[in-house]
Amino acid sequence: MAKRLFDILASGLGLLLLSPLLLLVALWIQWDSPGPVMFRQERVGRFGRTFFIHKFRSMRVDAPALGPQITIGEDPRITRSGRFIRRSKVDELPQLWDVLRGAMSLVGPRPEVPRYVALYPADLRDIVLSVRPGITDPASVAFRDESERLAAAADPERAYVEEILPQKLRLSAAYIQTRTMRSDLALILRTVGLLGRA
Repeated sequence: MAKRLFDILASGLGLLLLSPLLLLVALWIQWDSPGPVMFRQERVGRFGRTFFIHKFRSMRVDAPALGPQITIGEDPRITRSGRFIRRSKVDELPQLWDVLRGAMSLVGPRPEVPRYVALYPADLRDIVLSVRPGITDPASVAFRDESERLAAAADPERAYVEEILPQKLRLSAAYIQTRTMRSDLALILRTVGLLGRA
């Protein structure tokens, strides 16, 4: 209950304070490339229920038809504005709305697309999907350079499924089993601190 109340207050305040920045980014995206400002994608949330996550669009409109669901290094599908907002994580800010409406939390396992959730081991799946997914979590911090790691792999898709995804799941499960409000606040501060180094 305390976690949800904190999510509502923090996400609502965040949307209010960041509204000028959100408007500027939206105008930049609209000017930079044709297509909608927002990107919506189906993800798997708490108890396996699907929802649509919101991000600022950082790729070409036809990106899904041109490559995999994972982003690899200097992906040519990324737009000019998209390179900055992805590097700075500004593209994630619309997820504050997903937190406010109850589909996500500020801190929790990052939600995956159904295709990858289908590959979760049963024991870890039950743990990871027992809570609301989040904007940040220990796995997000640990794999902040995921795109670069995948770019260095001979087979990026296989590297993600066989190497990165299992590690992320273990980190997420460990977080869920030991989380406290204090650890959530520390993780939020650590995430914000990393943004300054983008």
